[in-house]
Amino acid sequence: MQSSYIHTAKLVLPVIALFFMSGCGPETERAETESPEPGAVAPAEKHDVIFDTDANNEVDDQHALAYLLFNGDYFNVEGVTVNATSDPDGFDIPSDVQDHYDEARRIMQLCGELYGRIPLKIGAQDGFEDIEAHLEDPGFDGHEAVDFIIEQALADRDQELILLAVGKLTNVALAVAKEPSITGNVRLYWLGANYPGTGEHNKVWDIPAMNYLLESDIPFEVVTVRYGDPSGTDAVKVTQDQILHRMPGKGPRISEPITGRHGGEFDNWGDYSANLFEMYNMYGEPPSRALFDMAAVAVVKNPDWAERRMIPAPIYDIENDEWIDREDNPREIALWEWFDIYGIMNDFFITMRDPVIVD
Repeated sequence: MQSSYIHTAKLVLPVIALFFMSGCGPETERAETESPEPGAVAPAEKHDVIFDTDANNEVDDQHALAYLLFNGDYFNVEGVTVNATSDPDGFDIPSDVQDHYDEARRIMQLCGELYGRIPLKIGAQDGFEDIEAHLEDPGFDGHEAVDFIIEQALADRDQELILLAVGKLTNVALAVAKEPSITGNVRLYWLGANYPGTGEHNKVWDIPAMNYLLESDIPFEVVTVRYGDPSGTDAVKVTQDQILHRMPGKGPRISEPITGRHGGEFDNWGDYSANLFEMYNMYGEPPSRALFDMAAVAVVKNPDWAERRMIPAPIYDIENDEWIDREDNPREIALWEWFDIYGIMNDFFITMRDPVIVD
């Protein structure tokens, strides 16, 4: 773990800022009304993105998708694809991919009635090694999402397509395996891995998919997680009180309320956000959760909100449960770390207050 004065200062300042942001009164009003951090300037050309998610897993996927859909001046969302990891009530319990589809649909409806206007495709239930041999079968597991990724990657566009993956990498790996030529047209951002540490949810649900992509030539950007380490997205936390104070009522009102994951009727995203935080387990004091996936969207929006460095692509030794660094490997991948917590969270709340819904 790095512990330089610069990195320590970078961590402490956002924590102090978030303390003030969490309460009421003048400090909160300043945090909600000030401009985004320097560098958050809408690009001349918006990023074309496919968002690949296990939307029903925790609470960060939903907030990441809402943040993406409310940043219409930065992103063209070409589609949303889903895959299956764990049940929200148990990390060791496999879930049904339909549950992830249904949760993504809820968010798309709440964020401007976008379901049916932006494609939502169901993806892989099982893992890469279980599916790869069946890629020539018309109805292979995950075919809708995989074929959609390939179709969009091969479409005529003026820029590379960003694959923004915040779950396991099965859908992306299958797309590359089925049509290797897409690697020249896309860039993969993946929220995953505790590298150089072991563990991490998105990685462990399909290590072979991750290894396959590390061995491919797809441009690969890893947005690190690093549980308990201030250098990863685990540090980009929001308290339950912040969400309950700031989110209710945020976003457009929709014509037909949706039923939430935990029941209840909702006609705006902000009320559903608060419900998710009321119903899901919080950790620490004050009670909070990391918005891992939202931070991955944030660094695509503004690369200045984290530090990026290139490393020779490692590989994961499944048998010995460890990373193998390959210093002589000519293939390099990017690591994102040391996130600007204040810049990201400030922009999140500003975006929730003044959303620009994607076209």
